[in-house]
Amino acid sequence: MAERDGEGPRSAREQEPAAGQEPAAGQEPAAGEQPRRGAPQPDPAGGMRERLQELTRRHELALAMGGPERVARHHASGRQTVRERLAQLLDDGALYELGLLAQPEREQSRPAAADAIVTGFGTISGRRAAVIGIDATVLAGTTAQVNMRKQTRMAELAGRAGVPLIFLADADGGRMPDVLGWRFSGLPFDFRAFLAAPAGFPAVPRVTAALGPCFGDAALHAAGGHFVVMTEQSAVALSGPPVVAGAIGEDVDPSELGGPKIATASGLVHMVAADESAALAAVGRFLSYMPDSAACPPPSAPAVEPERDPDQLLDLVPTEPRRAYDMRRVLEAIFDGGSLMPWAPRWGASLTTTLARLEGAPVGVVASQPMQRAGVLDADALAKSLAFVDMCDTFGLPLVFLHDVPGLMIGTQAEQSGIVRAYERLVARLSRVRVPRIGVIVRKSYGGGNFAMSGRPTAPDLVLAWPTAELGFMAPGTGVATVYRRRLQQVAAEQGEQAAQALLRSLEAQWAHESEPWEAAAHIYLDAIIDPRHTRAHLARGIDFVWGSRRRVGHAG
Repeated sequence: MAERDGEGPRSAREQEPAAGQEPAAGQEPAAGEQPRRGAPQPDPAGGMRERLQELTRRHELALAMGGPERVARHHASGRQTVRERLAQLLDDGALYELGLLAQPEREQSRPAAADAIVTGFGTISGRRAAVIGIDATVLAGTTAQVNMRKQTRMAELAGRAGVPLIFLADADGGRMPDVLGWRFSGLPFDFRAFLAAPAGFPAVPRVTAALGPCFGDAALHAAGGHFVVMTEQSAVALSGPPVVAGAIGEDVDPSELGGPKIATASGLVHMVAADESAALAAVGRFLSYMPDSAACPPPSAPAVEPERDPDQLLDLVPTEPRRAYDMRRVLEAIFDGGSLMPWAPRWGASLTTTLARLEGAPVGVVASQPMQRAGVLDADALAKSLAFVDMCDTFGLPLVFLHDVPGLMIGTQAEQSGIVRAYERLVARLSRVRVPRIGVIVRKSYGGGNFAMSGRPTAPDLVLAWPTAELGFMAPGTGVATVYRRRLQQVAAEQGEQAAQALLRSLEAQWAHESEPWEAAAHIYLDAIIDPRHTRAHLARGIDFVWGSRRRVGHAG
């Protein structure tokens, strides 16, 4: 036989089947010879097919969650299972699951599929997202060591991958007795990953949907969420009713402890949905305004004309400074139709914070709400503004402020609420904002309220005003009564009440004249006085100019 180029004669070994091929029937390796690579070998513990059958069995047990009886009981409470929720939330219900075969460290008396939590990756409207979902059909959805390890690992993976993290909460809390004694302090909580992106990685949007009673670490997820939505039937609190009753003797049901009324008034929850489907839809809608991470620009959409004719802006805002009106109608005449998504409307209600689109681009809007306390800012309103501003600046959403603010709340109750500290924290954060920031003074902007609404001392990029704008330390009536009190009393004593009233009207007119926008524009405190009907165009052009040539991404901190 002829030799091949560069090779010797073919040996018997060279004529054996190639790696991965089946050997001829009855052909076995020679004595002392190593098995051929890829050739199937006897497995004393069972062949691969048997192992795959075992894998299938374990998968089926895990996917069955708490079993038919507990799933039926869960459905009877009006709730979907965690896997049904994920199928609704994710595109095509596709979940790349991690940790399916997890089991508790301590042996349980009943099945503990996936240790009561489902974690993995999927897509929402084509965009990647990481998900953590509590399974309340397994061990009541409680948390212990392995469960917590899964949560923390998924949070860290989301941060490293730069994708939003979504938490579906339901019936959470510590698992007794697995977390008693030293075991509690040894829980694998890593707050560096659990509540924030890993060091060196940009922040990612965090969303929590409270779909049942949510206590313990579920409440922590909510507190760290950029957006938290709950159903009417759910509750969010640090500890559940049994713990509260045992610790302080207070007998309270979940709704009284952390139902929608409580959770939204405290600012822990930003939206209440009628049911689970609406809550999951709200999760997807919120993410449509957000980038995947602070290192990415927010997603744009086609521009839509405002819901209201901008011509209505000439009449929507009364010229009388004390007449109330609904600022939401003003927003509907400025921003893209159907794009307003209120954020925490029940918290600090004298201030409206909402996501919106302007010519298709996401923006954050902070606007006075004269329908609530005449728009006066209390500590809750200031704290709400701080959280919203921080979120928008982190994720690259330009900020628009619409002023109609008479000032900050004063008095004993305001001081006890910590208004000074809330005010200082807000204006300090405003001064560090790096996304475009534009203020529009719609009607009035007085005192500390002006600064809290991103007035000139906080270095906004542009300050615009309508012709109806009023500026100053305080409103004319209050200002005159404060500054000229003794003079008015003296005139009343010497010349009579009629003379004092005439002086009061004269001083108020003079004060009002000083409050008009014309002098402010003349001295460049205002960049422009604009026709209200052109507010949308001014904002769009102003934001585009301020962004300039720099990359349009967020700036945390």
